[in-house]
Amino acid sequence: MTPAARRLIVTGDDFGLCEPVNEAIERAHREGILSAASLMVGAPAAADAVERARRSPGLRVGLHLVVVEGSPVLAPAAVPDLVDAQGELPTALFATGVRYFFSPRARRQLAAEIRAQLEAFRATGLALDHVNAHEHMHLHPTVWSLLRRALRELGMAHPRLGVRIPVEPVLGAWRPAGGGLASRAATRAGLAPVAAWLRASARRAGLRTNDRVFGLHDSGRMDEGLVLGVLATLPAGTSELYLHPATRRAPALDRFMADYRHEDELAALLSPRVRAAVAAAGLTPCGYADL
Repeated sequence: MTPAARRLIVTGDDFGLCEPVNEAIERAHREGILSAASLMVGAPAAADAVERARRSPGLRVGLHLVVVEGSPVLAPAAVPDLVDAQGELPTALFATGVRYFFSPRARRQLAAEIRAQLEAFRATGLALDHVNAHEHMHLHPTVWSLLRRALRELGMAHPRLGVRIPVEPVLGAWRPAGGGLASRAATRAGLAPVAAWLRASARRAGLRTNDRVFGLHDSGRMDEGLVLGVLATLPAGTSELYLHPATRRAPALDRFMADYRHEDELAALLSPRVRAAVAAAGLTPCGYADL
């Protein structure tokens, strides 16, 4: 493939969180442009998601590692430094990141939980297309180093495995959205150093990476117009467009994503105009293993 080629991965995140998400991902893959999904193996509807993935052989499925805002795969008693009194993973991202970095006890428990999530994915029998983390926590040096080690030790770090690098082009995302230029630039500047480190580390491990993402700043608002705008100016290289579609509201969505327009994102993935734009650009949405 020539260096100037454009490649597009279209991913649905939070696969397994609840049935409305699973329904949307299956339908968007069958009838729309969605080509990949990131599975939360410990989420309430994970078993339903796995069954849907098994009957969708073209869907590329990866691990959406959950180390914040969710439930651990291990029993709470096995990871007491990772959970609150209700046995849930923390929601305070900065404080949690500090604890993961500085606490040896928390790191040991985190390593066990990451390994358990990888083993749970392997037990599904699905091919592992990519790894990323909820709230992009794979950018955290401790989380990534433990994830990389576990992938290697479990023999899951195969050469076609992809890692999402969550860096979004400032102008490329701002033009179709039409707002938030300063905050987009600030986010890019803040993420750039650690994203560059993650990319270099992943490539040293022989893993594939994308060149950019779309959906970072406008997460939950990737409607038809915005997706069409992104597709109209898609740069050369590998772009990952990620969304959070759902067929309807649900308590699991309202807990952390009350302002997300999940149904609008599903409509964008199913839109005839979007499908036509993808075809006109000569693109076939794919997974990391297809690059």
